[in-house]
Amino acid sequence: MLDIKFIRENKEVVQEGAKKKRVEVDIDALIVIDDERLEQLKEIENLRAEVNKVSNDISRNQDSALKIQLIEEMRTVKEDIKTREEKLKKTVEEWQKIMLQIPNVPSPDTPEGSDESGNKVIRSWGEKTKFDFTPKEHYEIGKNLDVLDNETAAEVSGTRFTYIKGDMVLLQFALINFLFEILTNEKILERISKEKNINVSTKPFTPVIPPFMIKPNTYLKMGRLDPKEDKYHMQVDDMYLIGSAEHTLGPMHMNQILNEKQMPVRYVGYSPAFRREAGSHGKDVKGILRVHQFEKLEMESFCLPETSIQEQDFFVAIQEYFLQALNLPYEVMAICTGDMGKPDYRQIDINTWMPGQDTFRETHTSDLMTSFQSRRLNTRVKRTDGKIELVHMNDATACAMGRTLIAIIENYQQADGSVKIPEVLRKYMGGKEFIK
Repeated sequence: MLDIKFIRENKEVVQEGAKKKRVEVDIDALIVIDDERLEQLKEIENLRAEVNKVSNDISRNQDSALKIQLIEEMRTVKEDIKTREEKLKKTVEEWQKIMLQIPNVPSPDTPEGSDESGNKVIRSWGEKTKFDFTPKEHYEIGKNLDVLDNETAAEVSGTRFTYIKGDMVLLQFALINFLFEILTNEKILERISKEKNINVSTKPFTPVIPPFMIKPNTYLKMGRLDPKEDKYHMQVDDMYLIGSAEHTLGPMHMNQILNEKQMPVRYVGYSPAFRREAGSHGKDVKGILRVHQFEKLEMESFCLPETSIQEQDFFVAIQEYFLQALNLPYEVMAICTGDMGKPDYRQIDINTWMPGQDTFRETHTSDLMTSFQSRRLNTRVKRTDGKIELVHMNDATACAMGRTLIAIIENYQQADGSVKIPEVLRKYMGGKEFIK
């Protein structure tokens, strides 16, 4: 949520930012309602002050008749306050409804565009994998190796579910262990920051297994509840299954004040991700590319406002380090205004080469929200000078397991149908070199 003061002082900027994100909001209507809200608050506060003043007069007054008269007058004033409070409640509800619709303002370096065609490649790394045979897609390789089973999963759970089996499971956990080694090791993080010349703290990440369910109001505060049709909602309990670990990592410090000396506070969360994939019927239905359930490692941080851009750049540097260690070709992309999320100030994605599909596919994203989420969550930091202000929040993919497995299967496939295991992962798989 944006600060109402910022909105009032930067009306055109906010209106234009919403337009660029293809969100319809009426800032003029909001300001009219905000004026009403402020005026109603002022009237109620004045009446409360009058009640407090007269209450003191009553306690000091010795005239019984006058006391009775004053008490009766205050009873009328209190009823008036109650009526005005009910009116204010409705005004605030209307005010908050519009406030929650207003997206974060995009950063100055965010490219403008109406949809994904406006995204801009910033840089790329690696040469596209070459083969002396026609490369296959991951689902065909996985089926032949008996490590992916969509057919049985479809019978058990329906379409867009998969059994991942055998060495592919070991490969997934090798990825997890490899990433934990990176994210919890300050020396590795320091090396990454130096190589990318990013002046940022190299404080390690704390591993977390967060709750896999979230309350609707908390989801709303995170700014990730919409689109609701893509979420799994348990109506009986009025709970949602999370679509990513950051959905329950972000609220960890809700209504808390952190200390500046703690900053940045960084977490890496492991969780399943549940997505209905509404609106994608018939699209990428084979294999494990676009499924209803997959696993992710997600990075989340709470940092000082003046370091949040560097924090995001550091997250992207970690993502690149990971992909380079796996020797997977990729491109880094700045997401345009029409394709980015409502809470995002700046969004950077990484697309990894999938030779079986002859295309780059998104495997990583990095979202800087500034104080958009922390204002809703009431997550603040106390500076050394005693000043209290909102923290800035970043989240980013450490590894979307399914898509990373696809990238490995397709880039490391062999002519005989086997899959070569990336060298950095072999120590986590007992030295095994191939899945065959």
